[in-house]
Amino acid sequence: MTAYPAALDDRALLARNWALHALSLTDAAFAPASADASFRRYFRISADDRSWIVMDAPPAHEDCRPFLKVGALLQAANVHVPQVVAQDLAQGFLLLSDLGRQTYLEVIDEANADALFAPAIEALIRWQRASQPGVLPDYDAALLTRELALFPDWYLARHLGIALNGADLADWNIACERLIAAALAQPKVYVHRDYMPRNLMLSAPLPQPRVGVLDHQDAVYGPIAYDPICLFKDAFLSWPEGRVDGWLRQYHAAGRAAGLSLDPDYAAFRRAADWIGVQRHLKVLGIFARINYRDGKPKYLADTPRFVRYVIDVARRYPELAPLAGLFERLVLPRVPIR
Repeated sequence: MTAYPAALDDRALLARNWALHALSLTDAAFAPASADASFRRYFRISADDRSWIVMDAPPAHEDCRPFLKVGALLQAANVHVPQVVAQDLAQGFLLLSDLGRQTYLEVIDEANADALFAPAIEALIRWQRASQPGVLPDYDAALLTRELALFPDWYLARHLGIALNGADLADWNIACERLIAAALAQPKVYVHRDYMPRNLMLSAPLPQPRVGVLDHQDAVYGPIAYDPICLFKDAFLSWPEGRVDGWLRQYHAAGRAAGLSLDPDYAAFRRAADWIGVQRHLKVLGIFARINYRDGKPKYLADTPRFVRYVIDVARRYPELAPLAGLFERLVLPRVPIR
């Protein structure tokens, strides 16, 4: 009989037994595959030369239905996503096809990044071309505002012990108004919201890689530049500015050729990407702090200086974001060593 990891808890054992039944197996190897920043976690179940992924999404905290809906949209757009083999929404279990054992994050480096990003750009454009209004939630002003509020509430107040008031609060409010207005002014498409190497699987090896897309349940309908900047200004690794600009130009040219509503002026598109990137980076700073203090997952805090660097570099580049640059220079940079 197959040995299972001793650390499996009661819910993991329940998921294993459910998956065995769904696959009509009496026994199989079962081990953690990955976890993410939410309450979801994943296990790999293997028998002979086949394997599947079990998603454990506790119903008290997670809802599997958006994952299923967005997955169907991605599949219809000819994007490689996990196939649903079995589901039990009441228990919060999904049995999925296994897209591979290596994420882009695990294999990407300076030498192979161009080859890996090319199919990721192609898949993103296919996803965006399939966009239709009224299918996914709107990335509206209310959602943008809630996300930005995570930065002062969790990163500044909880993590750095800073309460905004007076001129600092005024500068923050000005920055938020300008970032939200810029986001809402962009053409709208389907937005994955975490389209980055950690959520992309290497489903076929180099030199002809195939990209698999994971973690798509939070997709919305919003700014066209969001996912491209997310792909190249990643949470867990940084690239030289010249390479980021080259990849954004590659996306911009391919997207226009595919008929996406991208500004023909690359500089205007780059501004839009930079600004929605700042909105995302501020949100992520708040989320990573919240994950530490609320959820007891401290590892994400190690990457927060990367986002401080992302924000300050862009804020210093655009005069309209001078209030945000000043805020960071006064309150954040003296306390956070950036890299």
